[in-house]
Amino acid sequence: MSQSPLLSVENLAFERDDSCLFDAIDLTVNGGDILQIEGANGSGKTTLLRLLTGALQPSAGSINYLGCNIADCRYDYFANMLYIGHQPAVKLNLTAEENLRWMVANAAQSNQISISDALTEVGLAGYSDIPCYTLSAGQHRRVALARLLISEARLWYLDEPFTAIDKQGVQLLHSCLQQHVSRGGLVVLSTHQDLALNNVRKYNLLARTEHIA
Repeated sequence: MSQSPLLSVENLAFERDDSCLFDAIDLTVNGGDILQIEGANGSGKTTLLRLLTGALQPSAGSINYLGCNIADCRYDYFANMLYIGHQPAVKLNLTAEENLRWMVANAAQSNQISISDALTEVGLAGYSDIPCYTLSAGQHRRVALARLLISEARLWYLDEPFTAIDKQGVQLLHSCLQQHVSRGGLVVLSTHQDLALNNVRKYNLLARTEHIA
């Protein structure tokens, strides 16, 4: 008997204000996969990611983790999930280190990399004790992305993660994604960035088609 996929989506639909944003979404994603969600602005990329995280409820269809509807395995699912939204969700009155400590405290799983080392890795050495309201938008994004270095979650959902980061940050994020899937993790993301990674699967929300980049 074959093992259930890490993530599967069946006949997923979402309505907003009595209008169907999308329907008939079918996806199967396994450990080691990177799935890039494509579509024009307003096509529902962020909405799909929020559905996958449980922040929104679908109008129809199901989202399954290891063959189980996420409504029936909420603890296991959320314990193995990391979401970084389009906004970095950084608390401006806290320092970079305090923000990351708060983020890690609310995560179900984290590894042994220290917060100091994670902030250094993302280019924030020397900025860890500075209130985030003094930092740039790109530095806010780096604070959020430092979570990727610490997280042990198997499923990563990333909404436009390359926003406001420079070339060095792009290279770092590519490295994080590659290392994650090489360990059997899964990544679902929306981005207009060309990914310098192997075997990226692309799903177009408007056309309901999938291809390998």
